[in-house]
Amino acid sequence: MPRLIQPLDTGDPLGPLPQEFAAIMRPELPSLIKEIGMEVTRAYPEYARLLNGPNGTSIRMGVEQSLSSFVDLVAEPSSPTVLRDDMCRRFGRFEAYEGRTMDALQGAYRLGARVALRRAKKVGRSYNFSPALMLSFADALFAYVDELESLSREGYLEVQAQSDQQSEAVRRRLLHLILTGRPVPRSAIAELCEQTGWTLPEQVTLVAVRAPSGLDRISADHDVLIDPGDPQPHLLVPGQMTDARRAMLDRTIPGGGAAIGLTVPTALAADSIRWARRVLELVDAGVIDDAPVILCEDHLITLWLLSDTALLDQLAERELAAVAGISPTRRERLIETLRIWLDTRGTAAQMGELLDVHPQTVRYRMRGLEAIFGDQLTDPESRFATEAVLRASQLRARGGQSLN
Repeated sequence: MPRLIQPLDTGDPLGPLPQEFAAIMRPELPSLIKEIGMEVTRAYPEYARLLNGPNGTSIRMGVEQSLSSFVDLVAEPSSPTVLRDDMCRRFGRFEAYEGRTMDALQGAYRLGARVALRRAKKVGRSYNFSPALMLSFADALFAYVDELESLSREGYLEVQAQSDQQSEAVRRRLLHLILTGRPVPRSAIAELCEQTGWTLPEQVTLVAVRAPSGLDRISADHDVLIDPGDPQPHLLVPGQMTDARRAMLDRTIPGGGAAIGLTVPTALAADSIRWARRVLELVDAGVIDDAPVILCEDHLITLWLLSDTALLDQLAERELAAVAGISPTRRERLIETLRIWLDTRGTAAQMGELLDVHPQTVRYRMRGLEAIFGDQLTDPESRFATEAVLRASQLRARGGQSLN
């Protein structure tokens, strides 16, 4: 008659299993493996296909290794588990490669545990196992299954991390391709879009970020393309910069230091980022007031006037040639008076208040300007060019620069 096996400590029903328990379990393994295989493939048909495929032998070996390892650990708690650990991680990696979640594998593990527990109850009746021993067995079995799941999750996450890195690399390549600023075959962009699952939008908004600022990629919307490693970090936001997008941007760039470019057709994305970066340059130069986030659309005239400083110098030399030979002090007074007149077209009294001089002084200066510039102040095109030069000069003066 089979002998009765009692738990090591009846006061602790969830204590360790007695080592001799392994001798009873081991003969059950071959048939138990088959039973588990039948139950799992019935509950998870995708595994039936795998067991009958080219990897079927490896999968069966993995299941056998997992069950044998449990018995080995009962017989000798210090038994090595290297092969089992590697096999479990492979199972997790395989699920990731197949594009599945961990749900099916976890379900299969737990179903296998229930089948094993059912078999243990059957064997237990033959050996008169005590209830305390069965509780200890169930506790050890499901703790063991938790360990298998954890190992498989390691393999699963390993593949996911690699996949995420590869996907991010492709997304960065896509971003660079969109921002090349030269004609790019649409087929090349379409191929990268297909690889990443990214939909090419009709319009985009580019955001330039000051280099020291931190970018929180996790806070960005999934469809936002980012290259945080670029010397000039930037983001591509599909479509308009809505309130929701703006809130997302605040989370993604918590430290601020960003300029939002204009929303443009995707083909003009390079222009949007160029303008945004230029705004940051003008902030650093002191021309534009700093703020956590700056809108390019608020500074379009400044961007236009200071878009080509070399050309602006040439234009200034031509438009202000009439006062080039005048002493610096008088030239500065005349140009400031001319700027106020072009800005306001005000009366002598109004201009005098702005210049902090007597109206008669304004009239005197205006007569001098009319004599010096002549038709340049009455011709609309020439007057516009002169006004543009003086406005640009005022902007550059904020940054400590001056026109030649």
